[in-house]
Amino acid sequence: MIYELRTYTFHPGKLGDYLKLNADVGRKIRGDQYGKFEGGWTTEFGVLNQYVHLWSYPDLNERERLRVELSKNEAWGREYVSKIRPLMLAQQNKIMSPVTAIKPPADSGNLYELRWYRAHPGKLGEWLTLAQGVLPTREKYSRNVGYWQTEVAQLNEAVHLWVYRDLNERAAVRAKALQDPEWQTFLGKAQPLLQQQEAVVLVPTGPSPMK
Repeated sequence: MIYELRTYTFHPGKLGDYLKLNADVGRKIRGDQYGKFEGGWTTEFGVLNQYVHLWSYPDLNERERLRVELSKNEAWGREYVSKIRPLMLAQQNKIMSPVTAIKPPADSGNLYELRWYRAHPGKLGEWLTLAQGVLPTREKYSRNVGYWQTEVAQLNEAVHLWVYRDLNERAAVRAKALQDPEWQTFLGKAQPLLQQQEAVVLVPTGPSPMK
């Protein structure tokens, strides 16, 4: 299984237009026939006017085949792609392999935090091993949706997705986790392996399977 994380950045004031087209047109045409839609969110802090969406495919070959088939769908090109392109400033994607099993939350009304850490060359595997080992400790405080590592686009990155009821819960549980001796030990070993850390807070859109 592979995952594709796509980030679209829109002209100021155009994100709402895109979300309406996505919900009313794009999702109805595409469905899950051309890859499985795992989740879609808008950014709440940091870089604004962004839509982040996560897709899964059996493998890279199947992704390529399905995207070719999608490009042949006349309704997709005529009714959707031609209308959203003028709204966009930029598109980015990451092709990722899962490091942990994906655990979408069963409840709704959540906020999500997407974090991506760039390791020093040759150090990502060591960081991920440490992260997997301490994950049961970390999950005592908040829910992890999944860990991935990048395979295409920016390399040496770990991507992880967390879910919270709201920003107050996020602040409270992160403060508690920082006091945990096992988490402190992990940070002492893991932080020297990293060269960059980034995060965005995400709000699920109406069509998103993860709410």
